[in-house]
Amino acid sequence: MMDGTFLAAGVVIAAVLVVAAMLCAGVRIVHGPSGPDRVVALDILGLLGVAAAGLAVVVSGSVAFIDIALGIALVGFLAAVAFAGFIERGSIDEEDNP
Repeated sequence: MMDGTFLAAGVVIAAVLVVAAMLCAGVRIVHGPSGPDRVVALDILGLLGVAAAGLAVVVSGSVAFIDIALGIALVGFLAAVAFAGFIERGSIDEEDNP
């Protein structure tokens, strides 16, 4: 049977990959060529926040981070739906496109 070192190594590798993906998504948010690219990167950043909360559950053993992950996922979903509506309309102002 394996001891905790294998789990610890997996958590460290996963944390490094999540941070690297967050940096890539942050670059896409800042330098994205279009609005939809930035929205997708923002959605990915929200999903990576859920992954980070999941890693926090594994590291700390506290189930409170599961509630945090669920909250981040719900807010991220609502934001993605709202941004999709803005992109579909072509404008944020309602006066421009009735």
